[in-house]
Amino acid sequence: MDTIALGHTDIGRVKDSNEDNFLVDKRLRLYVVADGMGGHAAGEVASDTAVREIRTYVKAHEHLVQAFVETGEGREKILELVETSIRKAGRAIFDQAQADPAKRGMGTTVVMLLLTPNRGFIGHVGDSRAYLVRGGEVFQMTEDHSLINELIRRGKLRPEDAATAPYKNAVTRAVGVYADVEVDTLDFEIAAGDNFMLCSDGLTEHLRDDDEIREVIEGHEFVAVPKTFVELANARGGKDNITSLVVRVAAGDDQDSRDTALKINLLRQMPLFQHLSYVELVEVLNVSELRSYADDQPVFAEGEPGDALYVVLEGRVSIRKGEVELARLGPGGHFGEMALMDKSERSASALAAMPTRLIEIGRKPLFTLMRRDKDIAVKLLWCFVQVLNQRLRNTSSDLRDARTDQLDLQEMLGLEEVVEEAD
Repeated sequence: MDTIALGHTDIGRVKDSNEDNFLVDKRLRLYVVADGMGGHAAGEVASDTAVREIRTYVKAHEHLVQAFVETGEGREKILELVETSIRKAGRAIFDQAQADPAKRGMGTTVVMLLLTPNRGFIGHVGDSRAYLVRGGEVFQMTEDHSLINELIRRGKLRPEDAATAPYKNAVTRAVGVYADVEVDTLDFEIAAGDNFMLCSDGLTEHLRDDDEIREVIEGHEFVAVPKTFVELANARGGKDNITSLVVRVAAGDDQDSRDTALKINLLRQMPLFQHLSYVELVEVLNVSELRSYADDQPVFAEGEPGDALYVVLEGRVSIRKGEVELARLGPGGHFGEMALMDKSERSASALAAMPTRLIEIGRKPLFTLMRRDKDIAVKLLWCFVQVLNQRLRNTSSDLRDARTDQLDLQEMLGLEEVVEEAD
């Protein structure tokens, strides 16, 4: 996919120097925003070093990206490349600080985006952010490594009080302060027409809500968007350096792009995933597979071990018990979710009723994700409980209705005593 990208940075209205830096490398499809800290020009050195070191490392390992583009294999290697590039940058910053006492303690936030034709990769440390604007919605793709965000996560601070809380600019992770740093990474499918915005907190602290991002991106010519964001922040005080970098994927109408948006929307509508954030749904999709079935091809048979949940992306699936059709599911329909909970045998068979494509979410990869991400695990387990609770309520209601019908029939036929004796 073709992309265009532009960035703009500004000193703001309060600071004496600009410690932000950004990178737009169109050939590598590499985009970085870094917000330095440290004083005495050390912050500017840290952010500049981060941007240069990341680019150097990615360029040196460009063959890994190319191999992924050509084969579609090696996704984990690209995630490792993104992570290592930031950690290498951190080491370079740390070594400079050790060599110059005036720069001791300097560091920087980093948010980077690496694009391939069909997939995006994000690396992130600190409170600079990456946003995705897709289908008229705005999604924050990174989670701040900040004291305020940690207090909110622990339930010690309400989100609406964050703007006035003390130490609101304190970060819990930064690149270069120590010899090594933990890097958050994420990969995801991209779609035609996607817009990405990478920015420093000098912009986000002046945004009223995320929807303003969509309004600026969709309401202005692309060449004016980064500067418009900077002007907006300055008009509201410009308390910090401000950087905005916007990347746009060319619009189109290909099948892969339609699938990308559709898959996320289908998962969002399922009770089993109702509490997951957009990024967490992306993580679930990353452990799923897209399966295609011909007309009359079995998906699974009654009595087989259950090990996956299926969501109908396109086509129709017939759920059968012997020769009896219990249900026919179209796009958005889902089946087999009980297999995620207990690995029990399939209680019915599933058969494609026409050429069909399904999202398959296997029990083993999903549980691996849950072990890796405790937040996703807690949310999914809570969803499992709610789904089971609703099924028990439905079963109880069906039994009650059946018992009522039985009693009505007995009364109508005068068979109360006969039935009681038979019981």
